[in-house]
Amino acid sequence: MGKLLIVGSMAFDAIETPFGKTGKILGGAATFIGLAATQFKLRSAIVSVVGEDFPEAYMDILKDRDIDLSGVEVVKGGKTFFWQGKYHNDLNSRDTLVTELNTLADFNPIVPDGFTDADVVMLGNLHPNIQMSVINQMEERPKLIILDTMNFWMNHTWDELMDVIGKIDVITINDEEARQMTKEYSLVKAAAKIQEMGPKYVVIKKGEHGALLFHENNIFFAPALPLEEVFDPTGAGDTFAGGFAGYLTMAGNISFESMKNAIIHGSNLASFCVERFGTERMVELKKHEVEARLMQFKELTQFNIELT
Repeated sequence: MGKLLIVGSMAFDAIETPFGKTGKILGGAATFIGLAATQFKLRSAIVSVVGEDFPEAYMDILKDRDIDLSGVEVVKGGKTFFWQGKYHNDLNSRDTLVTELNTLADFNPIVPDGFTDADVVMLGNLHPNIQMSVINQMEERPKLIILDTMNFWMNHTWDELMDVIGKIDVITINDEEARQMTKEYSLVKAAAKIQEMGPKYVVIKKGEHGALLFHENNIFFAPALPLEEVFDPTGAGDTFAGGFAGYLTMAGNISFESMKNAIIHGSNLASFCVERFGTERMVELKKHEVEARLMQFKELTQFNIELT
């Protein structure tokens, strides 16, 4: 059974959308990635840090899904990372109201002994030095290293980001970030430039408009499933990454064809995440729901063409 190592934040989120708002609820990149990855047959572990205020009940949600939490540091007297945001009516844009790094500000990741030989490493959106520290702790190079990042690190830690990007296999970023990173408006040109920086595969997320996968001269596009209701987009990108990484870990195959399937599985799981606030939908998600929606994706994208 494949091993997946997940590195990222476990956090409190407070979210407001046109459909309502929440108090502090379970969030964080590693949480969403981990919950998505549990839909696949694999062994997984999270490396993260929380404060003493992080409820044991939240830990149990992850432990009950057989996620190894021995790499999660609990800082005595510390407070957990907290983010509060308000989404606009289109749900594509938001305002960050509060960001409190708390224990995440001094995070020193320690990879658990049982996962220093992980097959796949999923580096969530963190400081590039933290991501590099994890890579350096691996006994041997994993079959696949996937990295997520954002414009903040491009603006403030460019050199460190370029160092870590040179050591990974797959990068997942959104279209705005891809354009910022390369100064190219065309996503095809942007992906080509990013591949020159090191990653063999580039995944560009376009939110409600799906995701693109680039490898050498090959391009694959997966749509996002049209949904009747979207309550909260928070964590959708991380859920996508968890489905993508989880499928590849289970499959043990990192070919372009396998990655195409991984993109669909990631998109499929992300479509559930947005149906409730925070992690609520992912916590209650059942296998038969996942399989049924996969068939919807198949019907949405499959067609016969006749050339005349």
